[in-house]
Amino acid sequence: MLKKRIRNVLLLALMMCAALVRAESTGYEALSPAQPTRDPAKIEVIEFFWYGCPHCYALEPYMEKWLKNKPANVDFVRQPTIFNELWGKHAKAYFTAETLGVVDKINHDFFEVVQSKKQKLDSEDQLAKFFVEHGVKEQDFRTAFNSFAVDAKMRQAQAMPARYGITGVPAVIINGKYKTNGPLAGSPEKIIEVMDKLIKQESTGH
Repeated sequence: MLKKRIRNVLLLALMMCAALVRAESTGYEALSPAQPTRDPAKIEVIEFFWYGCPHCYALEPYMEKWLKNKPANVDFVRQPTIFNELWGKHAKAYFTAETLGVVDKINHDFFEVVQSKKQKLDSEDQLAKFFVEHGVKEQDFRTAFNSFAVDAKMRQAQAMPARYGITGVPAVIINGKYKTNGPLAGSPEKIIEVMDKLIKQESTGH
C-alpha cells in the first residue's frame, strides 16, 4: 500500500513537471475549461494588470506599440485586477476613466505617476486631482467614480482572476483558451510574440 502511494505521488509529480516544461517551452498554457468570449466573431485578448506592478509597467510600452497595429479581428480588453484594497482603488480609477471615455488620456500617465513618481493615488481626492489635471471636470469624475456602472464593473472584476486562474500580473488571455505571462514567456517581448502566434493560430483555425 505504501509503495503504491509513493508510486502515485511520483507519477503525479512527473506529470506536473511535464506539463510545466511544455508550458515553458511554448510560452503559454491552455485554460481548462476554456472561457467564453464577449464577441465570438473576434479573437479576444484580455490583459490583466495593476498600475502598481513593475512588470506591468515594463510590459506597457510593448503593449502600446502592439495596440497601434493590432489585427483588425482582435477585441482587446484591459482588465484591472483586484487582489487587495489598493489594487481596488486603481481598478476603480480605470473603470471611472472607461466610463468617462478618457482611458487613452490617463492610462500611460497613471502608470508613470504610480511607478516613476511613487504616488499611491489611493484616495478619491487624490484621484480627483489626477483626473482634473487630465481635463476631466471634478464633478464629472466624482459622479462616475461613485456610479452604479463603475460599482458593477468592480464586482465583475473581483470575480475575474478566479475565472481565468490568474494569481499574478501581468497575464494575458488569448481567446478564452490560452494564458501567457512573464514566467511562461520569459520577457515582455516574448509575451507579445506568444500573443501574435496564438492570435494567428486562432484566426486560421490551426
